[in-house]
Amino acid sequence: MLENYLPILIFLAVATVLGVLLVSLGFIFGPRRPDSAKLSAYECGFEAFEDSRIKFDVRYYLVAILFIIFDLEIAFLFPWAVSLDTIGLFGLLSMAVFLAILVVGFIFEWKKGALEWD
Repeated sequence: MLENYLPILIFLAVATVLGVLLVSLGFIFGPRRPDSAKLSAYECGFEAFEDSRIKFDVRYYLVAILFIIFDLEIAFLFPWAVSLDTIGLFGLLSMAVFLAILVVGFIFEWKKGALEWD
């Protein structure tokens, strides 16, 4: 049984040694010229002007839910469209139920005002 896993173990050992070696060489021979710009925290190109523990606006979460709705729709529609001829009427009806649930989520987003960019 060991002969089945020996190539994988050798590969992992070589990859680990090579990774550690390359990171170590970069750390040893890399230039170290820190300045204030490199050591400062980067947040959207300007200095932070408020406390990092402030509450997010609810619109942030609504946009995140909207992204998930459309992302899931696209992620499931492509394989469904490819295999529609093999899954038949059951696949068509199950996708209709899935899209109906997504439409309910979209209507919820619309009512909450997530599509209004003020």
